[in-house]
Amino acid sequence: MTAWLPYPPGEIPGLPEGLSYQYWDGSDSLPGDPNDVRFLVGPPAPGVKYALSHVLPRTANLEVLQLLSSGYDNMAPLLDAMPPGARLATARGVHREATAELAVTLLLALLRGLDHFIGQQADHEWKLKIFPTLVGKRVLVVGYGAVGTAVAARLNAFGCEVVPVARAGRTTPADHVHGVAALPELLPTADAVVLCAPLTEATRGMFGADSLALLKDGAVLVNTARGELVDTSAVTREVRAGRLRVALDVTDPEPLPADHPLWNLPGALITPHVAAFTDAFRPMTMDFLRRQLHRYAHGEELESVIPITRKHWAGDQAA
Repeated sequence: MTAWLPYPPGEIPGLPEGLSYQYWDGSDSLPGDPNDVRFLVGPPAPGVKYALSHVLPRTANLEVLQLLSSGYDNMAPLLDAMPPGARLATARGVHREATAELAVTLLLALLRGLDHFIGQQADHEWKLKIFPTLVGKRVLVVGYGAVGTAVAARLNAFGCEVVPVARAGRTTPADHVHGVAALPELLPTADAVVLCAPLTEATRGMFGADSLALLKDGAVLVNTARGELVDTSAVTREVRAGRLRVALDVTDPEPLPADHPLWNLPGALITPHVAAFTDAFRPMTMDFLRRQLHRYAHGEELESVIPITRKHWAGDQAA
């Protein structure tokens, strides 16, 4: 059985025996016949969808398509190219620490006015301006899965009042999690909102004009999840009016066009979808692949397998 990996197999120690490994980085140069592949790993590159679109229709014997991302919504157009019975798996949870770290970094940067002071530094200007502290602020964490819980843990250390929100409400010994239906009542009480939810038909556009209007003046919105959760035009209007401040690691469209007004609006902080991409990405995904391949080789249940059908494509990482 053949597995195509996005890293040279010799660089991943401890791979299970009994499988044949080939290196494929997503380029047009293929290491062998795609029909021989049983376990295919999508390369960790911006063009992964394009690369897979040319390979998947030729993988008649594929058993597992493994993504190295937490989400999978961008794979929807390729669903029908997967052979019947093939399983789709994600790397859910692998990037939670790095993503949570950036989410809290962006929130702190906006609250403490780092974007403002960077502008002053460029002008060689030493001028005091008072910005809020994170201590005591009420922060909604929308999407309380792997990333959301990691964000909440970090925010608790800053003395925030963390309000978790997921698709369905629940109470555990550690948390009271609100259902998403409670957002209209929760949003007016929030000093900040951090989006960690997956993109589904239920969450697409969930922060449109009406939801944004419920936020209090001066509130902060941070999105490290999916750009399509937020109505870009609506959030642009709110930032331009000076009512809200936003930090976006993901946008809709993505990449954000060079002439988009958000680039230059005071109160908007933009990073180019880099939450997961740190020096930990390679070793963390290698370790995950080694564990996943051992499960596959021994016929064990794989991590983060996504139930799929040809007629419905939805995820639930937030729950």
